[in-house]
Amino acid sequence: MKRIFTICICGSLLLLTGCGKVPTLENGEELVGKIKNKDITVSELYESLKDVYGVSTLVEMIDKTILDDKYPTDDAILKEVDDYVNYFKTQTGDQFLDYIKYYGYGNTEEEFRRTVLYDIKRNKEINSYAKSIVTDKEMNNYYKNETVGDIKVSHILVTPDTNSEMTDEEKTAKEKEAETLAKDIIKKLNNGEKFADLAKEYSDDESNASKGGDLGYFNKGTMDQAFETAAYDLKMNKYTTTPVKSAFGYHIILKTGEKEKVALEKIKTDVIETIAKEKINEENSKVSYEAMIELRKEYGLEIYDDELKNSYNKLNKDLLSKTSK
Repeated sequence: MKRIFTICICGSLLLLTGCGKVPTLENGEELVGKIKNKDITVSELYESLKDVYGVSTLVEMIDKTILDDKYPTDDAILKEVDDYVNYFKTQTGDQFLDYIKYYGYGNTEEEFRRTVLYDIKRNKEINSYAKSIVTDKEMNNYYKNETVGDIKVSHILVTPDTNSEMTDEEKTAKEKEAETLAKDIIKKLNNGEKFADLAKEYSDDESNASKGGDLGYFNKGTMDQAFETAAYDLKMNKYTTTPVKSAFGYHIILKTGEKEKVALEKIKTDVIETIAKEKINEENSKVSYEAMIELRKEYGLEIYDDELKNSYNKLNKDLLSKTSK
């Protein structure tokens, strides 16, 4: 059973006063500094910082405490951190430290690692929450409208013979040559020539040309979008009557097989994950805010300072009002 946290911003004063001996006034207030005739007390510093940084600091303290409790830092999470940091260092090279400083990720690699660690934990919670709010209606609608059975196709690929040293005019001319050849191959199909024979003769896809262009079975999300759309639009044993342009060149596609889609119960987990990702990534999504707000409630968050409590509630209201879903 999860521990319940009762968290007060006053706890952050430990960060301000430290562990050493702190001088106090006659009334018992601790001092953090002094100038001539002015004593600066912990409570004065607290009130000053509270107005500017109070809510953001409080929320950060709460979230880190909760996330550490719910998602202990194990070897799997540390590997995620390592993988991300190493990738980031590879991308930024010698500018790594300059980059993280400029974008406020910290001044050292260790500070950056801590930022990445809590981003990973936070994303785990957001993903978990997003999956928890997927409804049966959403699953059924997605299954009905978006899921399909596997299909099997063969293709003939004609790739424009271009290179980086060519001018735009030369590249355009090569593109036109490839498209024209693809159209000529379609004419040969119309005249009764066999698809497999033409694939062996003309296809630039060396991985399957010798097999008549056979690509086997696949489902949505596997191929280039234009290729995939054209393939699914075909009827059985029919081929595309115009070349299909993709990032690889021009395709002539023949559908040779199709299967019934898998029952929802067998792919329910995948469907939920897909819908959850859509909820998170859609424009103006509020899922990431809701996830952390609900998690704080789950852990019994109480804020005793009235000003901070009002600021916290206002912050949540503002965040949610700027989002639509």
